[in-house]
Amino acid sequence: MMTQSDNTSFDEMTRYIRVRSEPGERFVEFDFAIGHPELFVELVLPREAFEIFCRHNKVVHMDSDMIREIDQDMVKWRFGERGQRY
Repeated sequence: MMTQSDNTSFDEMTRYIRVRSEPGERFVEFDFAIGHPELFVELVLPREAFEIFCRHNKVVHMDSDMIREIDQDMVKWRFGERGQRY
């Protein structure tokens, strides 16, 4: 998993987002992480506020590899085996 070095100050840490809502929805549901994409909070904002939030935080959209790795890790913690639900 891509993470920041221990020497990076909080303000310098990369901010990641993963949009979970469908395009065109009134509200944007998304995951937001600072420094460690696997440690995120789930947020909901009106579309205009989301766009301001993203600009203010200079966010990086999680790519498909990052998303897959995070999802596999979540399955591992929930079900005990990486990438296997049963």
